[in-house]
Amino acid sequence: MSRILLLVELKGGNDGLNTVIPYADPRYRQLRPAIGVARERVLQLDEHVGLHEKLEPFMEAWKARDLAIVQGVGYANPNRSHFRSIEIWDTGSSASQTLNEGWIARALEHAKLPKGAGVDSIVIDTNSLPMMGPELRTIVMQDAENFLRQADTMKDSPLVNDGGNPALRHLLTVRREVNAAAATLRAKLQAAPPPAQEYVRESLLGRELDLATRIITARVPVVAVKIAFGGFDTHANQAPTHERLLGLLATELATFRRNMIAAGRWDDVLVLTYSEFGRRAKQNASGGTDHGAAAPQFVMGGKVKGGLHGAYPSLADLDDGDLRHTVDFRDVYSTIARGCWDQPASFGQRSVQPLDFIAA
Repeated sequence: MSRILLLVELKGGNDGLNTVIPYADPRYRQLRPAIGVARERVLQLDEHVGLHEKLEPFMEAWKARDLAIVQGVGYANPNRSHFRSIEIWDTGSSASQTLNEGWIARALEHAKLPKGAGVDSIVIDTNSLPMMGPELRTIVMQDAENFLRQADTMKDSPLVNDGGNPALRHLLTVRREVNAAAATLRAKLQAAPPPAQEYVRESLLGRELDLATRIITARVPVVAVKIAFGGFDTHANQAPTHERLLGLLATELATFRRNMIAAGRWDDVLVLTYSEFGRRAKQNASGGTDHGAAAPQFVMGGKVKGGLHGAYPSLADLDDGDLRHTVDFRDVYSTIARGCWDQPASFGQRSVQPLDFIAA
């Protein structure tokens, strides 16, 4: 069993309260009199919570039961620094740890990955920390053609040898690995058909998903692909910005889903969104929200058990103005490590609480 993880980083700290909305709780209106989403603009999922109306493209997956929403995800002693909190998420550490290896690399530390492919994971973004580790061969590229062009300039020369120099030997080994990866990617991407449905090419998210689609449909043997979507640090005048971002996120991921179904790969893929933190429960004086803690995560895929997972944090029991997490993010990661790669991983937890959002 091996599934490809598409990791989607929502940079800046997505406001979970206005994404998955506790529309039936009167405290929501009290905390957010100006920026709270009106009940009639909520796509009700049950008698308590619903999605922002701009996430309507997700409803096709919701009705098909291949969209799961994990509620209240976070960690103990949350950090409100963008840089430190995303580091915690990316490494799967506790708030008091500083680790150098990413959580995906840690999860696959003892896995037997195919060595002939030259690449294990691809980052279509600048933040590659989740995949960083000595055993995981990761390529960072935002543009496939540019990467392949650069790799061409590094072709091996039979006249170059290490001369017994260990440092030069290492550099030459790395170059050979890059060349092998480039050759694999070149052949597979050139043979890949275009996506069945086009993405919004004017958006970075659309271009990233287009490349991710080509990588997956070309059957490049990777365990994970990472993309990113920025702009979620909504301290002022949040509503129009957040609505635009949610609309684009849902539209493009819905297109990705349809492309994977058309290519016969939807059962082989799992999509996970994450952000460095949620936002404060109470709106600020600028019509926005400040850095907070717990927030929901979206999980999509042909083998996902759709529905709501985990408990929504109580608005009556805030932690210094923040939502208290009800699900540890490392339990989400442990569930994915087992469900995608058949790898047990606790990420340092004494007791893992597995979640039931992936079918066997």
